[in-house]
Amino acid sequence: MAPVGAPESETEPVGVGPHPLPWPDDPRFDPALLAGGDRRNVVDEYRYWSNEAIVADLDTRRHPFHVAVENWQHDFNIGAVVRNANAFLAAEVHIIGRRRWNRRGAMVTDRYQHVRHHPATSDLVTWCRERDLPIIGIDNLPGSRPIQSAELPTACLMLFGQEGPGLSEEAREAADVVLHIPQFGSTRSINAGVASGVAMYEWIRRHATL
Repeated sequence: MAPVGAPESETEPVGVGPHPLPWPDDPRFDPALLAGGDRRNVVDEYRYWSNEAIVADLDTRRHPFHVAVENWQHDFNIGAVVRNANAFLAAEVHIIGRRRWNRRGAMVTDRYQHVRHHPATSDLVTWCRERDLPIIGIDNLPGSRPIQSAELPTACLMLFGQEGPGLSEEAREAADVVLHIPQFGSTRSINAGVASGVAMYEWIRRHATL
């Protein structure tokens, strides 16, 4: 790994170069990547695979939890939520409110993660009720329960608010339960990107086969 602050010319190349001949005879491989190299941020198992092949493989083993985040103020944390969802293999990410969101923090992981848009919180609630998915609000509100000791269903949707205001009033009312992540310092809250990673890992710790 190149030292922090090293000039770009001194950094090691990312990914792998062209695949040596003969190329593998497998439809999952992308000819353009085989010929030009694969510089994407993917695990070695998926080197040279097409994006479509990667998504199809992930779809065979996604976890049954969903995550949702409100996007009323164009929150910059949404990209981090999507990236975390990809890392922990969530079924889907649901974005409520504005359709446009800042993708920079996702680091192109949105290519491999299903993302669904809901114009309003009520649309998300209807979607969840039709599928019997309990809505778990994540926020440090009065009366919320600590996540590490609360029930966290195998199939569920974890709902996050925005930096600052947290969950909207409508989201609070829609949640079947609100859980919080215990904190021990002086700051009042952590952002949705960090909170989503902690909450998803808590689900993984309980329900996933590691």
